[in-house]
Amino acid sequence: MSRAQLTRTGILRMALGGGGTDPLLPAEGGGGRRAPFLLRALRIAVVVCLYWFTSIAMVFLNKYLLDSPSLRLDAPLFVTFFQCALTAALCLGLSLGAACGPPCAGLPTLRLDPKVSRSVLPLSVVFIGMVTSNNLCLKHVGVAFYNVGRSLTTVFNVLLSYLLLKQTTSLYALLACGVIIGGFWLGVDQEGAEGTLSWTGIFFGILASLCVSLNAIYTKKVLPVVDGSIWRLTFYNNVNACVLFFPLMVLLGEFRTLYHFDKLGSPSFWGMMTLGGVFGFAIGYVTGLQIKFTSPLTHNVSGTAKACAQTVLAVIYFEETKSFLWWTSNLMVLGGSFAYTWVKGLEMRKVQEDPNVKSGERNETGV
Repeated sequence: MSRAQLTRTGILRMALGGGGTDPLLPAEGGGGRRAPFLLRALRIAVVVCLYWFTSIAMVFLNKYLLDSPSLRLDAPLFVTFFQCALTAALCLGLSLGAACGPPCAGLPTLRLDPKVSRSVLPLSVVFIGMVTSNNLCLKHVGVAFYNVGRSLTTVFNVLLSYLLLKQTTSLYALLACGVIIGGFWLGVDQEGAEGTLSWTGIFFGILASLCVSLNAIYTKKVLPVVDGSIWRLTFYNNVNACVLFFPLMVLLGEFRTLYHFDKLGSPSFWGMMTLGGVFGFAIGYVTGLQIKFTSPLTHNVSGTAKACAQTVLAVIYFEETKSFLWWTSNLMVLGGSFAYTWVKGLEMRKVQEDPNVKSGERNETGV
């Protein structure tokens, strides 16, 4: 996953899971007839393929922008800043198109309220930490190892749920987390054995995993400030991020880097930058489509399978040779993630089917 994917995936999961409706997503049939099985299957297949294509293409494109030998642009914060600015502009553009009728008619009108912006600021700080560390991880590690490098998000979810929300986790879910941790350490060991280990990339991968978990918690807290609107939250979050990125870029000397960048006037460079921003914005929409037409559980399973395909494609594309234990580490991370998703899905189904379970316990299991 790239930085924009992480943002919209986390936000849209909560929005769709919380009963909110997304004006850009097709409405589910109410009392009408259900679509024929083949039509529904084809629609689901198209949505899943669209999600896979958008997500994988975005990771490879961001890797090119962040660490391409032919591009030679050492300005990861600027790349992230541009994507945030484009996301905010697209949100505003869609809002202005609300008067044009469907499918934009249900979008809220966006205007910048300084009071709301200040209320969203704590989330924006976490958001900046998430997107920056995520892109820096991708810059310093290969695409093939990227999934393992930032695979501890599930572990941090469990840890923070206990420390901040006092919610416990079942033994089977903890065992799945143990498999993920084992796969992570085995992957780090094998990257070191092959001479491709970047401790900087590992550090930012762990930090990104922590920030993703914190981002989910803060998003839930901040959503009432924007009346539960995902689009308003996305707009304010990215506007705040753009403002906060400026002093960081000055501090790290990225404006000087851009001044000496020989492709700054190249239309192809700006085309790739714009394409990366559009893919980053689109991943939220296709993630919402996949959840809506399948289920959150199926979406997580699809994401795990997508990560496997992404790893294999990266090894083939970059013509890398990996050891048996390296592949074992990837299988452990993917298997542990799938097992955790499956266990939590079974627990949620069991709670929903048991009328004697208290509402507090339902919420605990759901998290």
